[in-house]
Amino acid sequence: MTEEKATFGAGCFWGVQAAFDSVEGVISTTVGYTGGTMDNPTYRDVCGHQTGHAEAVEVTFNPSIVSFEKLLEVFWNMHDPTTLNRQGPDVGDQYRSAIFYHTPEQREKAERSKSEQQASGRFRNPIVTEIVPAGRFWRAEEYHQKYLVKHGRASCHLRW
Repeated sequence: MTEEKATFGAGCFWGVQAAFDSVEGVISTTVGYTGGTMDNPTYRDVCGHQTGHAEAVEVTFNPSIVSFEKLLEVFWNMHDPTTLNRQGPDVGDQYRSAIFYHTPEQREKAERSKSEQQASGRFRNPIVTEIVPAGRFWRAEEYHQKYLVKHGRASCHLRW
């Protein structure tokens, strides 16, 4: 079986993980931190706004079942990509909208998808989603993994 990775930031990682977990062809998801400068950051470190990390979800998927383009579609539909460093009640740079690409092909597809979304007229404001290379991904603390499965979906504002 072929596996690929995709990494997305779309606000609080609990809801992002739940959204991707519901997609056929997704093998696994892990919540964590990426895009920052500190090694092995903790949730407290990231929330302190000194590390530059985003809350993100690393998605392992089978590309023969689900395409990267389909994952992008899920990404655009789960959050508001026009709000800088904010999703719903969550405010801070760790909640930024971002696509962390793993290959040049992912970058190209992400850029094209972002342009198509902007041109569609679906969003009144400009899309502020970052498209940046995937760096080191730091797994979040265990209590964050599958949080909504453990505590219920009512604790998250994202739509999916």
